[in-house]
Amino acid sequence: MINIGDFNKLKVVRKADFGYYLDAGTGRTSDDILLPNKSALGNELNIDDEVEAFIYRDSKDRLIATLKKPLATVGELAYLKVISTTKIGSFVDFGLERDILVPFKEKLYGLLNNKSYLFYIYLDKTGRIAATTDIDRYLEDTDKYNIGDSVTGTVYGFQTNKSVMVAVDNMYKGVILKNEYYSDIQHGDVLDLTVIKIYEDGKLGLTPRKAGKIQRTELQDTILEYLKDHGGFMPFNDKSSPDEIYDTFHVSKNNFKNSLGGLMKRNLIVQDEKGTKLK
Repeated sequence: MINIGDFNKLKVVRKADFGYYLDAGTGRTSDDILLPNKSALGNELNIDDEVEAFIYRDSKDRLIATLKKPLATVGELAYLKVISTTKIGSFVDFGLERDILVPFKEKLYGLLNNKSYLFYIYLDKTGRIAATTDIDRYLEDTDKYNIGDSVTGTVYGFQTNKSVMVAVDNMYKGVILKNEYYSDIQHGDVLDLTVIKIYEDGKLGLTPRKAGKIQRTELQDTILEYLKDHGGFMPFNDKSSPDEIYDTFHVSKNNFKNSLGGLMKRNLIVQDEKGTKLK
């Protein structure tokens, strides 16, 4: 039995000018699968040689073989780039000659061309390789991480309360609660995160925030850079509204206020009712 969308160990049964034919195991010559010369990766093959070939369908819906390694096989999660969008869905780069389709019904959110997202690879009812953004059911719970661990996660959804759904290492379930982030986060973003909680079901509680001291130091540098770029003055101080501060610096008022205090202690800035100045 041929596993479409995966590697199969198949025997070379015929040779042609344009490639090799592999035995599909049905006993019918008409079912032999073509391995084109360009997909043989320069290998000189002989009759009865066995190869590990990836099997998929070409543009004419025929089974085709390649020795190239795709970016994922059926049943796997993969971070893939969107190449184009059509009336039937979006196509993503799979690492082979033919891109694979994300049908409209399998798009839980809008996909932008040239941006990458996390997909689950599956076979549709016609035996074609396809992809879906509906990946939550394919993620696992885990006990391999500890609180304080640094991880990488891919954003794949948002809960109704604006908490962010994250696939840690593109394998495990994680969540960033809405009070843990202030910057703009989009589907497909890859984030550096810290584990701050491990739920009973194994889901990971995460934050994009860095350790307090590092975060304060970086924000102080950002404020100084902003002042230098604006003639040494900004119309913000520790009395500014949270919305004004967030719109400009994408941080909470409390973090902004603490950073201003640190800069004043370093004797680098002064504040008045109009704003903040470099000394």
